Amino acid sequence: MKIQVIGPGCSNCRRLYAEAQKAVTQAGIPADLEKVEKRDEIVAMGVAFTPALAIAGKVKASGRIPQAPEIVSWIMTAAAADE
Repeated sequence: MKIQVIGPGCSNCRRLYAEAQKAVTQAGIPADLEKVEKRDEIVAMGVAFTPALAIAGKVKASGRIPQAPEIVSWIMTAAAADE
């Protein structure tokens, strides 16, 4: 599963990346966590406000930093949909 933290690399982006790392560990599901920092890629994903988080290609949060438990629920839902 691909999880993307979307934003220019600001402090909020780093905080969201840390929350996403915690969530991946807590969920116990294999995932590739990556940063999307290039402006053209951010625009192509349809993100207007950063930081943003995409799970399995779907933007789940934009303009805020969701906490790990909320991200875990999104990961579990995406994993169940993949089965």
